[in-house]
Amino acid sequence: MSDAIKHECGIAMVRLLKPLQYYKDKYGTAFYGLNKMYLLMEKQHNRGQDGAGLASIKFNVAPGTRYISRVRSNADQPIQDIFAQINGRLNKLNETFPNKIDDVAWQNNNAPYLGNLFLGHVRYGTFGKNSIESVHPFLRQSNWMHKSLLVAGNFNMTNSKRLFNDLVELGQHPKEMTDTVTVMEKIGHFTDDEVAKLYIKIKNEGVNKKDASPLIEERINIKKILKRSAKNWDGGYAMAGLLGHGDAFVLRDPAGIRPAYYYQDEEVVVVASERPVIQTVFNVAIDTIKEIERGHALIIKRNGKISMDKIREQLPQKSCSFERIYFSRGSDAAIYKERKNLGKFVFPQILKKIDNDIKNTVFSFIPNTAETSFFGMREAAEDFLNNQKAAIILEGKRSLSVEKVKEILSERPRIEKLAIKDAKLRTFIADDNSRDDLVAHLYDVTYGIVKPTDNLVIIDDSIVRGTTLKQSIIKILDRLNPKKIIVVSSAPQIRYPDCYGIDMAKLGDFIAFRAAIELLKDTNQYHIVKEVYNNCKSQKHLEDTKIRNEVTAIYKPFTDTQISDKIAEMLRTSAINADVEIIYQSVENLHKACPNHLGDWYFTGDYPTPGGNRVVNNAFINFYEGNNARAY
Repeated sequence: MSDAIKHECGIAMVRLLKPLQYYKDKYGTAFYGLNKMYLLMEKQHNRGQDGAGLASIKFNVAPGTRYISRVRSNADQPIQDIFAQINGRLNKLNETFPNKIDDVAWQNNNAPYLGNLFLGHVRYGTFGKNSIESVHPFLRQSNWMHKSLLVAGNFNMTNSKRLFNDLVELGQHPKEMTDTVTVMEKIGHFTDDEVAKLYIKIKNEGVNKKDASPLIEERINIKKILKRSAKNWDGGYAMAGLLGHGDAFVLRDPAGIRPAYYYQDEEVVVVASERPVIQTVFNVAIDTIKEIERGHALIIKRNGKISMDKIREQLPQKSCSFERIYFSRGSDAAIYKERKNLGKFVFPQILKKIDNDIKNTVFSFIPNTAETSFFGMREAAEDFLNNQKAAIILEGKRSLSVEKVKEILSERPRIEKLAIKDAKLRTFIADDNSRDDLVAHLYDVTYGIVKPTDNLVIIDDSIVRGTTLKQSIIKILDRLNPKKIIVVSSAPQIRYPDCYGIDMAKLGDFIAFRAAIELLKDTNQYHIVKEVYNNCKSQKHLEDTKIRNEVTAIYKPFTDTQISDKIAEMLRTSAINADVEIIYQSVENLHKACPNHLGDWYFTGDYPTPGGNRVVNNAFINFYEGNNARAY
């Protein structure tokens, strides 16, 4: 993607179902779970490189023995950093006690990060915070194992203020107003309440305090705790949690916005944000990996019982389509096919722009994530040419010579790799003019291929802000001296902010929004801007369920093509010699390509939860008032 955007986050969980000695005997190490966690996290580093954290819980250790270990990092390479810290401690222990390397029971009591239950997290700091305190997993510690809580998640709540106020009404004093803190304290509060009620009940059965703890751990109702905790949550989430005694859960939002997959066999239960990660790390068949159902929690009890429990009423499924377009690893079989289809389905628009002139058109892509959609575009171009060849041959019949037939069959789409990103280049210059010049050289190009009579078609995953296109890509492609530059987005126009974990929170950042505003000015309809502002303000006092998305009115007077043409005009500076045109995928074809991931609110304004409408209206208020702030 030329305009890089960040998103929250990636989770990994491993629950070993056998004693540690089993893994030592079968796999040669009691650290089997820890090793798998490293692979699960490293293979999800695409989901977050600002911070990483890991926690482990030991079973069957005596009081006085540390049973929870946690390490977090916000270093430049956080995953490598946390495992370097872990390995450093373990290597030191092995050097001190070399005769204990094969003693699993001793290691369980003395080695940190050896455990039966693991939770890992990778993150991008989308809320402008990248301090170590913002790195998951979060820990709420207690001397009672069943009250100790670890939480990590891929989530964003639209109603953090309400959740914060709910805690205040419960008599709490939260240390900060973030959705992570409020979510953890919500779960913690209802865990405490559940434990207190269980203790009274067990005490009335005549059980003493010491013997009550294992009974509480056995009877504690995770489903009930999550139902009470998540009652008012509005957002997208895959929320993972561990209780100190060994219960674990992963809860997914009712619309299935954020992804979560799991696999289980007789040895292990594993959860990750992406399916191919599990498939690769555990070498299992794709059909053995399941999605956690929306509105449900995968609950793993300390005794090994595994269940999928309904926590919230399901909403219509609106799984995030951006996961398929860009975020998730393209090694997933379904995602690979979907991305190819995105390239195929946008090709008819390309043909119109080049007047069916394949012969004088060069096709390429913005590296590196657009490559798969480029393959689909290439196949569509080949299919078009093959149909042309077949028609010419059939029309010519026996009048065609062998040489002519060979000439017809030899025509192929002109497929080239023209843009090469300079990964080592950094924008280290302080003043703006010098920085713009540096940004213009973020990509190198291949000379000697494009002719002055050629169209140059280049495909990207998405065009969000248009900044890199304007400052770098179009400038550098124009040096090749093509007749026309056509930039193709495999995704539709991004028109609305996200509030479920993607770092797209401000309307003014979106080139499609800015283009619509310019069109309103051009067509003497700018009064609509004031009307939308007033309508947004008038709904501030309403409950989320009664709020409408007023920002759709900004786009209503114009077709998709009008907005795309305006974007092209805005991105083409006076220094550019070639004509510039922009093509966006249609929403209809997006749904056709990704039929099981219909979450499209950033394209259509159709938010899957009521809180989304409040966020988009607040974002417009911020834009109108010149307030450079997030809307949630």
